[in-house]
Amino acid sequence: MPVWLREHSWRQSLSAVYLSLPLRGARATAANIFCSEQYLKVSIPPFLFEAVLYAPIDDTNSTAKIGNGNISFTLYKKEPAMWDSLTLANADKEKLQHLRENAVLKAQEKAKEETEAKKITKQENKKYALEATMKLEEAERKRIEDLKEKERQKVTKELELWKNQQKDGDKYKSIQAREELHQEKEPLKERKNEKMNKSQIPNEGSSKTRLRSTRGCHGSCSIFSQDLKEEQLPAPRAAATIKVNFTPRVFPTALRESRVAEEEEWLHKQAEARRIINSDLSELEDLKEEEKNPDWLKDKGNKMFAMGDYLGAVNAYNLAVRLNNKLPLLYLNRAACHLKLRNLHKAIEDSSKALELLTPPVPDNENARLKAHVRRGTAFCQLELYTEGLQDYEAALKIDPKNKIIEKDAEKIRQLIQGTMQSS
Repeated sequence: MPVWLREHSWRQSLSAVYLSLPLRGARATAANIFCSEQYLKVSIPPFLFEAVLYAPIDDTNSTAKIGNGNISFTLYKKEPAMWDSLTLANADKEKLQHLRENAVLKAQEKAKEETEAKKITKQENKKYALEATMKLEEAERKRIEDLKEKERQKVTKELELWKNQQKDGDKYKSIQAREELHQEKEPLKERKNEKMNKSQIPNEGSSKTRLRSTRGCHGSCSIFSQDLKEEQLPAPRAAATIKVNFTPRVFPTALRESRVAEEEEWLHKQAEARRIINSDLSELEDLKEEEKNPDWLKDKGNKMFAMGDYLGAVNAYNLAVRLNNKLPLLYLNRAACHLKLRNLHKAIEDSSKALELLTPPVPDNENARLKAHVRRGTAFCQLELYTEGLQDYEAALKIDPKNKIIEKDAEKIRQLIQGTMQSS
């Protein structure tokens, strides 16, 4: 049951209104402040304050400060003027209800516009980042191509220079060989001439000259054979097998193509999961290896929930959470079990934890976030905290505006809040 704040003090100038609300004995909880052009609402359990302002204000630049058991508002006027009172006088309930609904609709439209603007800005930033990355990659590709071209030209020049040196060396060798051959032919010609001269002498010396000539031939042949042996190429090397050893890695990709930081994080998570599973838990001693899987335990809890065994489902979800506390569906399903068992505070905790893990909000987790808001709102309403419950139902309506069931439940909660306000 909320306690309405009747005591407040205010003062004004031509451009601003200064409002002060005392919070005597309030708990240290988060304050829920809703401010529009002409409607102000403050909810700090168990206190509640609501005011329809005398004239429109600039809700964007207006500020609120909480401290020392007091809330201080600085509300800037849209038009400079002195107000006769802080709130509208003689306003009936229908007009107040109309102003409240308009304020909520404007706030929703404004939030939607801000979300769209952020989305457009994010897309533009992504586009700019992509273009900048493409330009950098193109520049890097061009730089690499230039380096390759320079290296290609350098290697081509070195190859041409080596070919020219080889040609010069071959020419020099051929000239040297001709000179050596010419030098060897000259004594042969002289001996031949001597032989011709001696052939004119009688037969007595003919045999001797023949022997000498043959000996000279044998001598010249041995010289040529020695030169040929010196010019022979060395024998080819023996064939062999070269063994290449690679460093063993967990991932099949090459080290230059892998992302080391992400792989190390994945390995760390796997080691932590194995350590938790292999730790000395009494619940795991009698379980099979496949029963230590959090997904298997989640499916088992779902089957128990469908059969009406809510306590068994809670135990299955508890063990799955101990094995892996990063799965939002485990907390979401356990919150449904706690609702059935009337463990309302635990249902609120599990729903809040599921919403914390379901970030950032993306289209793929819309259904899970919708269920989390509805279950937490249901638990709040069963605890008679209708304001907090309405907030969750309105958040669910933002996710799925066409859901008639959630819209009807939200309308019932609004009626309950109005009845509570009228009775107080």
